[in-house]
Amino acid sequence: MYLKNAELSLHLAEDCMVNQLRPYIWVVVISYYSMFYIANAVLLELGYKIGDKIVHKVTSDALIVLIMDKIRKGLLEEYEDAKEDALDIASVKSEEIISFYSMEMQKRSKFQYDMTESIQEAKARTSLRRARGFMLEMKKLLPEFTS
Repeated sequence: MYLKNAELSLHLAEDCMVNQLRPYIWVVVISYYSMFYIANAVLLELGYKIGDKIVHKVTSDALIVLIMDKIRKGLLEEYEDAKEDALDIASVKSEEIISFYSMEMQKRSKFQYDMTESIQEAKARTSLRRARGFMLEMKKLLPEFTS
């Protein structure tokens, strides 16, 4: 269910962006929820079910504690040819991927309607780009996408 909701949310955010549906806050919200759902799919795969209390914060903390190292290891394997730089690159990249979730969680809760439409659109595009990258990395941690 989480995976289905994640993919549906990402596709919906992409459709909203392509069709320039306004207000752009919905691209931000839907992009964030695609990340929330895929993160919970990965956590569930690892045997962790997030409860009903402060689920967004718990998911964020669980990503840092339980998932960041797995992403780092996967990226090290991908960057095997660049052995000298692989550890630094993987550390920075894994932290960046996990930080996407927190950034989008904060943006979703703080998005202001008095921004100009062009700023809202730019923020929506950033949210969608981050959601795509986050989804790509999270899927690598799910068995149905690693075989």
